[in-house]
Amino acid sequence: MSLIELLWPAFVLAIALVFIHSVFGLEIIKRGVIFTDLAIGQIAAIGMAVSVALMDGAYQSSMTFAFAVLAALIITWASKRVEKIEAFIGLLYALGISSIMLILAQSSEGTELFSKLSAADILFTSKDELYSSLVLYGVIGFIMFTLYPRLSGLKKELLFFMMLALTVTSSVQSAGVLVVFALLIAPSYAGLSQKRFHPFVFATLFGSLSILVALIASYYLDLPTGYAIIFVSVFTSLVLVVFSSFRAVR
Repeated sequence: MSLIELLWPAFVLAIALVFIHSVFGLEIIKRGVIFTDLAIGQIAAIGMAVSVALMDGAYQSSMTFAFAVLAALIITWASKRVEKIEAFIGLLYALGISSIMLILAQSSEGTELFSKLSAADILFTSKDELYSSLVLYGVIGFIMFTLYPRLSGLKKELLFFMMLALTVTSSVQSAGVLVVFALLIAPSYAGLSQKRFHPFVFATLFGSLSILVALIASYYLDLPTGYAIIFVSVFTSLVLVVFSSFRAVR
């Protein structure tokens, strides 16, 4: 069996992850609330930790979604009412990560579970997992490109964070919190740092190439897939941003 035949579900899922996270990442960077996605992802992971550590994995998706929605609602409210919103969101993230550690302390496999929640292995994604993710991301993408631009005010804010929560619910289970954060910020940051192409198109293509390189490297070099994705995505993004800055100065 060739590499493509073995890993094509992971390759397709990786591109889908970059696509849907670029939709939100560009908006998050423009808003200047970088840790929003990280906080929502971390709070969502509490639900996953509760399910895995205390409920034998039952209701994992529903628990993850419930906590993601809770975080989205809190941030939606706080963005209009709380000063220094970035500090507030940072504290939510700290609350989430400490809660997970306390929950997983009750499990004999706590360290392993925490590592999986941070950066999971998508290398051997099943076809069923891929198809369900593609349907979900397709619906979310359609809503964000058609309905979202027509709204304003609180409705627009609520839709944005609810769709982000739904995206994070799926991607955290597939890839892990830190991978989600890297895919939300790194490709979008690269897209916004250049002026030649549309930021979304560039972010999607750039991020897809980076994540495919990471998958292939992790397969052949036997590296942790999640952390390989984080490293390659972040490193290439930083190199491009620095290079673009030097060009702008010249």
